[in-house]
Amino acid sequence: MSEGAFGFPSRLPGLLGIRYPILQGGMSWASSSAALPLAVARAGGLGVIAAGPMRTEALIAAIREVKAGTEAPFAVNVPLYNKRSAEFLDIVEAERVPVLICSQGGPKAHLPRFRAYGAKWLHVVASEAHAIKAEAAGVDGLIVVGGDAGGHPAPDEVSAMVLVRAVARKVAIPVIAAGGIADGAGIAAVFALGAEGAQLGTRFLMTREATVHEAYKQRVLEAGIADTTLVGRGGLPVRQIRNRFSAEVDAAERAGQPKEALDALYASRSLKLAAFDGDVDWGKVEAGQSAGLIGEILPAAEVMKRLVAEAEATRRRLLGLPEQAAA
Repeated sequence: MSEGAFGFPSRLPGLLGIRYPILQGGMSWASSSAALPLAVARAGGLGVIAAGPMRTEALIAAIREVKAGTEAPFAVNVPLYNKRSAEFLDIVEAERVPVLICSQGGPKAHLPRFRAYGAKWLHVVASEAHAIKAEAAGVDGLIVVGGDAGGHPAPDEVSAMVLVRAVARKVAIPVIAAGGIADGAGIAAVFALGAEGAQLGTRFLMTREATVHEAYKQRVLEAGIADTTLVGRGGLPVRQIRNRFSAEVDAAERAGQPKEALDALYASRSLKLAAFDGDVDWGKVEAGQSAGLIGEILPAAEVMKRLVAEAEATRRRLLGLPEQAAA
């Protein structure tokens, strides 16, 4: 294991060909284009195109735009439960994307054809059991998502602090922590847990290159650390900023509405409504608890620069503690 560019031991730079073991989360709409992934890749992290809501031609165009803009590696995120996942995987293979990130499905049947051209596969997991299964299937690394993450976090709500440590104790492949990380101190913290990298979603959502409505960014920017909630418990829950939609769902749950009614209410609103249309009162304004740690919208390259500097400053501070303070 070699030291990363800011002094933390990690296999990820060698495995993925990136300078820093920092990943930009694959976020539907926010990184469903080339702008944000390209900026992150150029800055030394792993930029991730979120295929989920994209049309075929748009995904191909985004992949080619990133390729044209940098020689650095990048990734495409494919949720395997998506009805178009087979189509997305075909595009990733045809375009020879260097890194594939997948979630919510088994990787074993898909791995051989991506191994054939040298792609690396990172699998997103939200439990110890799924982490162990994914490692056994042969994936190259795990992105371990805690309940504090935005979007679809661990449904049992176990925090990244606990889940990352639990998984790191049980697997041998690299672990990448996700959930509740917004700065270099958070990155340093997950290395202490046994992770070898960090994935940040909400922090990169709050960048100029993220392709979501400005009203969406403003609502997330205004949020405090306690201003998110889980919507859709019992199914595939979403962590989002509290708004009129989340309040309506909460009221229905408290009233004891049947599951069918709750499912219909949950499905009546979408991420697109907030991210694309700008309806932040009734749309799903997905964001993690780390929103409360973010105070400004910056270029992605500046975010990367600060993350590296903050992580290194944290490492140096910890190394400089007196022995009795560390004991």
